[in-house]
Amino acid sequence: MIPNQWYAVLDSKELRRGRLTGATRFGEKLVFWRDERGGVCCIADRCCHRGASIAGGAVEGGCAVCPFHGFQYDASGKVVRIPANGAGAPVPDNYRVVSWPAREAYGFVWVWYGAPRAELPPIPFFEELAEGFSYGGISEVWGVHYTRAIENQLDVVHLPFVHRTTIGRGGRTLVNGPVVRWDGDRMTFYVKNEPDRGQKPQRPNEIPAYENLFSLQLQMPNLWQNRISDKARVLAAFAPVDEEHTRIYLRFYQRFVRLPLLRGAVNGLGCVFNRIVLHQDRRVVVTQLPKKSELKMGENLVQGDLPIVEYRKRRQELQTRG
Repeated sequence: MIPNQWYAVLDSKELRRGRLTGATRFGEKLVFWRDERGGVCCIADRCCHRGASIAGGAVEGGCAVCPFHGFQYDASGKVVRIPANGAGAPVPDNYRVVSWPAREAYGFVWVWYGAPRAELPPIPFFEELAEGFSYGGISEVWGVHYTRAIENQLDVVHLPFVHRTTIGRGGRTLVNGPVVRWDGDRMTFYVKNEPDRGQKPQRPNEIPAYENLFSLQLQMPNLWQNRISDKARVLAAFAPVDEEHTRIYLRFYQRFVRLPLLRGAVNGLGCVFNRIVLHQDRRVVVTQLPKKSELKMGENLVQGDLPIVEYRKRRQELQTRG
């Protein structure tokens, strides 16, 4: 994991008021809930009393209540009431579990993975999607490390083979560039694939006016965007479950249909198509070994793999920086 980052880990709709939601993220069992003001709380899902899962319990007075013996936890992970000791009994400080800073924004629940700070940085997102777009979404778990799932979306070489019946039509097997540009921890990569007629692929510095080409973006640590047009986008959040599993949240954003009923139908159709494309990817990606990618793994990469190489370099840099 890259430390000191905000990770999108849940869809906001998964977190219902008055209920606990358990989820494994970063290889840790976590429990989420909303406090009395609707804010998001996240603590370790293991009661400090006798190790039971808290997620099967309830929410009372903005606190999570363990289903085993009724221990109540506040957002900081501290036990604030032990029913067996009586309502007025003080609770020693050692009765607590680890808490995780959590926020809700852009329809996702985010968790801060890193060292505590007095002031946490802003949550990263593709700002243009925050207003004017509606979306529909799907999610599913893949049996791969989240790095493999992300790299699949950076792979501009696989389209005519994995997606030959959908987004890879046209036989554009020759990959020019691609051109990669970073703005902080956001990568934009520009794609110019074309049919192979015996020509030599252009190097990134040989492509004129690349800014006018089709482009995609990666926002570290776990967001990706396909910039289909000014009015249509596909976004993915890759929530790390553990070393061998990733939950992918895939959304279709659009602003060309605004009538409520028709808008919902269009967003739904976008999700159907996204699922077809996603499953074409899954069929291949889950076969990759090892399940987790690293900067160097004894592979034989090609020029078209530049976005993947750039991602691995930046990921290692951020891991080292901490």
